[in-house]
Amino acid sequence: MKQKENEKFIPVVLKAHKVSNGTYGTRRIAEEIEAHGSSCGRFRARTLMALAGVSARQSRKFKATTDSKHNLPVAPNLLDRQFNVVEPDRVWVSDITYIWTRQGWLYLAVILDLFHRRVVGWSMSHRINKKRVMDALRMGIGHRRPAPGLILHSDRGSQYCSHAFQKLLEMNGMISSMSRKGDCWDNAVAESFFKQIGTATI
Repeated sequence: MKQKENEKFIPVVLKAHKVSNGTYGTRRIAEEIEAHGSSCGRFRARTLMALAGVSARQSRKFKATTDSKHNLPVAPNLLDRQFNVVEPDRVWVSDITYIWTRQGWLYLAVILDLFHRRVVGWSMSHRINKKRVMDALRMGIGHRRPAPGLILHSDRGSQYCSHAFQKLLEMNGMISSMSRKGDCWDNAVAESFFKQIGTATI
């Protein structure tokens, strides 16, 4: 008898799951069942969800990509929002974002050429560290072979301020430029690029 009673509420669970975009857990499902005239605790709600073959989608917590609380040297803002560049491989911008995948969070570092707004280097991993941006930069250097004097603009994150990253820039004749503290508009091109891919699931 209880099995048949539970089965008649499966459509209610499925509808609630769909309407909530898969976010309802046992508490909200229990409330839906009670709104349809049957007492329901969270244990029963869990049983009903199992019968319906649904589960609550895990929330995607915010992941920080910039650690600007450090004592490393910070480069001046040489770019100063001059995003229109007249030739390729004169100004690159870099940033890090995070992407939710079926394997969990992945961090993505990219290098963009401001002239044609294309990715010239990238690196992705479960970990966020200086290696990410260094690998992305090495890819860009390997593909483009830029002449000395190229400006590489980024935020003030510890990955970009690290001695290893700055040494890599110096070895390749590049000049470091960094956004002002807490000003995302100073790196607006990279921010805009990430908005295009920010909802992707891979």
